[in-house]
Amino acid sequence: MDVGGEQQARALNSLSFDESSSVISKNSRYVAGGVNSNFRLGMAPGPLVFKRGEGAYLFDVDGNRLIDYYCGMGAMVLGHSPAGVQAAVKAQVDEGILFAGQSEVEFEAARMICERIPSAQRIRFGSSGSEVAQAAMRLARAATGRSKIIKFEGHYHGWFDNVLWSTAPALADAGPAEAPVPVGGSRGQSRLDLEDLVILGWNDLAALEARVSKGDIAAVMMEPAMCNQGAISPAPGYLEGAQAICRKHGTLLVFDEVITGFRLGRGGAQERFGVTPDISLFAKAIANGFPVAAIVGRADLIDMFATGGVLHGGTFNAQPVAMAATVATQAALTPEHYEKSSVFGVRLREGMREELAAAGIKAQVTGFELMFHVAFGLDAPAKTYRDLARADKAGYARFTLALLKQGVRALERGAWFVSSEHNDDVVDQTLAAVRIAAREVASTLKG
Repeated sequence: MDVGGEQQARALNSLSFDESSSVISKNSRYVAGGVNSNFRLGMAPGPLVFKRGEGAYLFDVDGNRLIDYYCGMGAMVLGHSPAGVQAAVKAQVDEGILFAGQSEVEFEAARMICERIPSAQRIRFGSSGSEVAQAAMRLARAATGRSKIIKFEGHYHGWFDNVLWSTAPALADAGPAEAPVPVGGSRGQSRLDLEDLVILGWNDLAALEARVSKGDIAAVMMEPAMCNQGAISPAPGYLEGAQAICRKHGTLLVFDEVITGFRLGRGGAQERFGVTPDISLFAKAIANGFPVAAIVGRADLIDMFATGGVLHGGTFNAQPVAMAATVATQAALTPEHYEKSSVFGVRLREGMREELAAAGIKAQVTGFELMFHVAFGLDAPAKTYRDLARADKAGYARFTLALLKQGVRALERGAWFVSSEHNDDVVDQTLAAVRIAAREVASTLKG
């Protein structure tokens, strides 16, 4: 451990976030809760307000410089100020912002995605992951003539009523593992949507076969690696088995790669694991922070949006400025980018595991090079959502607050996102902060 880095981190222990609190409070009279997404609530010491981002850092209204591992909830794979993306966006603004028509830059973006993603014979762009998930379900129902969709506990496919079920259910409400009880994620959800939704546990091929074999499932939708809750890989043979089951029974396989896309590799999790689904969804890192999403898949399926009577629309779909950001981001996501960034990500992941163990904290640090997960209190790596749900979430939240006071911003749900800007110096600073925070909270943790 770099002694200078630890001394620097210890000196940051007086960080204050009072100005963020004041700004949030003052502006809550206009913006509900002072935030525009509920996922920005509930984090100690409260929602933060930022002035700018640079590389691996965010600068808040209190004057703090924070090493950022939110990375825009995973979107900022190139960090907060990639010169190529910034230049492309500025140039496109001079050419035009929104045409309500087509542009050459959107066709260049489409070509790049289709050439990189194994399942992408055709593409349609959208503006958010939640939105393209809806498009995928509509398309699957139209293509199969069936209505029911299978989703899995712990997997997240957006905040709309028909899929916001069992994304993070309390085990006391979720029923038995072999017959999960759907648990809504919000008040006000319509239970009528449950008529077309089936909840299963993930990584269980026998349960999937038993349900799909009834012949009424339009699509099986899953994160190919469970990264919204945890960073859990598919069990050996699971994706291949799911694909075979779907083909046998005329069901479509949909991979939600909103998080895994362009983080687990340039070709997504599907390239990494060698399984090509019928339809895939991408967002987040596709354009390094610009609101771009995509639904891709077999040509005969995606073409149904054009010739099969399946409606897909959106005023801001393929907005030229966002498309310029997509092209520039994809150009930067070279094999060399992944090779270089992965070194830093692995060093951070392994270093964190060592520091937590040295502090006497029982924790599982699992996942991938540019996205991993930390769970306190588990004896073994989680294989399913239910394993993960037994983690000490309160203890981990105390740890992230202690880290924040050291100048490191990490998600309370356990996810760590790494960008190309998290170099050796940044990793040194982070591990120094982890050492201090781990010592601070170790005596307060259960188990």
